[in-house]
Amino acid sequence: MRLIQRNVFLRCSTPLNVFSLIHKTMMKLNTVVIVIVSLCGLMGEALAVRPRLRDRRAAACSPPSQYSSVFRNKNVVSAENVLDEFPAELVDFVPLLDSPVFTGTGTDTWDHSLRERSFILHDGPLWTMWYTGYNKAKGPEKFLGHATSPDGIAWTRSFTQPIHTADWVEDVCVIHHDALYHMFAEGTDDISHRLTSVNGINWISHGPLDIRSVNGAPIESGPYGTPTVFFEHGLWHLYYERKDAAVWLATSRDLQVWTNLQDEPVLRCGPEQYDAYAVAFDQVIRHKGRYYAYYHASDQKEWGRWSTNIATSSDLVHWKKYPRNPVLPANPEQPLQSSGFLVKTPVGYQFYTTHPVVSIFVPRSQHP
Repeated sequence: MRLIQRNVFLRCSTPLNVFSLIHKTMMKLNTVVIVIVSLCGLMGEALAVRPRLRDRRAAACSPPSQYSSVFRNKNVVSAENVLDEFPAELVDFVPLLDSPVFTGTGTDTWDHSLRERSFILHDGPLWTMWYTGYNKAKGPEKFLGHATSPDGIAWTRSFTQPIHTADWVEDVCVIHHDALYHMFAEGTDDISHRLTSVNGINWISHGPLDIRSVNGAPIESGPYGTPTVFFEHGLWHLYYERKDAAVWLATSRDLQVWTNLQDEPVLRCGPEQYDAYAVAFDQVIRHKGRYYAYYHASDQKEWGRWSTNIATSSDLVHWKKYPRNPVLPANPEQPLQSSGFLVKTPVGYQFYTTHPVVSIFVPRSQHP
């Protein structure tokens, strides 16, 4: 400012010129002030935007899943909602024990080996397990076994023989509703069927499930297996797979006729490698206002190994896969480990995989 004034007076010879130059100088100063104010405003906006940019970058840079590709399809939820939609107690598990809690006998019995999904209910003072046993040396048939436990860890076979031999029973799902046990299982040729029992031991068969397309016509012939059932508000929801290519949903109010809610699958394979070749639901639960489905999947065309995964839904129809799947990656020492589900306990949760042996996991926060 002082330099400007000195130059002005050196070049002025009359008062008029002085006033004229002062006026011009003040106009220039006003322009400079306006420019400075504008620049300050722009800087303020930039500073205000920077935290938002940082927040966006932080959200986009959450830890990657086991597989590096970014998920962007309708069955995959973005990373920003991971903590809200997939709580740690449902996705972060560690083994409780180093060895299985239940296996096939490995001897010349009907249940030399275990097959696919067993099912466990913590019902009353005891834990009950329904399992599928078979002995390849004696034939391909799969039969139903029964075991109990005081804690879900130490298991004892209830009988030396199968509890049901009238039907092929494999890959079971059990719901206790209105004092009656409902079992949904695969039968011969992977055709799902239903059985009921008042005590969980003596079972009555009700035949194959009658599944219809949306238009009421029977679905196309062929296998429909791994039946996974969820009951809520008087409506039974049946999730089933067809050759493990995808999962469909049918509903029923009377357990007699099941009608597809839509004829398109509610969950498909991919796009990630971990479930590129096979998917099947193992369990559907409700937790803190949302629905969750545990499902097993394979990343190999020949199904040489399996992983355990999870998806979430707000309506039981539209499912979004966890971006950090698998919850339990394929186990190199037990590559066929699969058929997993969650059991609520008085102190938290226990998670089981039941094929080809029964192993137990707990949430990391619950591990002793």
